[in-house]
Amino acid sequence: MSITHEDAEACTVRPDRTATSRSVLMCRPEHFTVVYRINPWMDPQLPTDTSRAVAQWEQLYRTYLDLGFDVQLIDPIEGLPDMVYAANGGFVIDNIAYGASFTFPERQSEGPAYMRWFADNGYEVAQPESVNEGEGDFLLVGDTILAGTGFRSASTSHTELARIYGRDVVSLTLVDPSFYHLDTALAVLDGTPGQEHISYLPSAFDDASLALLRERYPDAIIVNDDDAAVLGLNSFSDGYNVVIASRAADYDRQLREHGYNPIGVDLSELLLGGGGVKCCTLELRR
Repeated sequence: MSITHEDAEACTVRPDRTATSRSVLMCRPEHFTVVYRINPWMDPQLPTDTSRAVAQWEQLYRTYLDLGFDVQLIDPIEGLPDMVYAANGGFVIDNIAYGASFTFPERQSEGPAYMRWFADNGYEVAQPESVNEGEGDFLLVGDTILAGTGFRSASTSHTELARIYGRDVVSLTLVDPSFYHLDTALAVLDGTPGQEHISYLPSAFDDASLALLRERYPDAIIVNDDDAAVLGLNSFSDGYNVVIASRAADYDRQLREHGYNPIGVDLSELLLGGGGVKCCTLELRR
């Protein structure tokens, strides 16, 4: 008896995925533009459309509200066009906000602005001693913090993380300048302890880091170059719903095969600044 493709698909056991409401911080891109170049995506010679950036951001904002997320907003500041990339503003676990200390002078004023917001909203603020760019380079998976270095966050910030949060910190070295933050090359799909699941782009990491990822997450989704090139991995998951770049077609397919519900949004204007879904999203963990 031959087995059809439909039969085989029906026999595939898909894991049960559970959505958990999130609390996130975002910043409306009212002052978004590209007037300097601090990553390979940015080109000040290319025109940008602030109103289009705001409209696309609003789609992401409404998507989160529709998913039942608690969405907090920080006021944008004129002269800080990259403030929309809220993930870089800090890292929050257990009501402790580890503040950001940016690599480039163009973004350094964002760190104090975000730390003021954290303090004003009841978080304990841990002042940074090392250069770090917040949740852009730090991702919580289960009880472990995956911490990126190589382009932005200093490796000494990983020691600070371990001291502040008392958790295991695993350092990963990025080697492709197009994927200069960890959250552009790796996504946390399910961070529940005991059922951790991620997706990533192998070529973004050095050999030692890649070996660690393969050992720790043998069932990870491996994303192709085309989807990574539209920052498809710069996605945000609640454990079931995964908000991704709408152009990441094969990533969409793989997520569905693994039992997730991908939701595509178009942030192509914000991609001109080197950011996507996750860059615009800082998770607030009380």
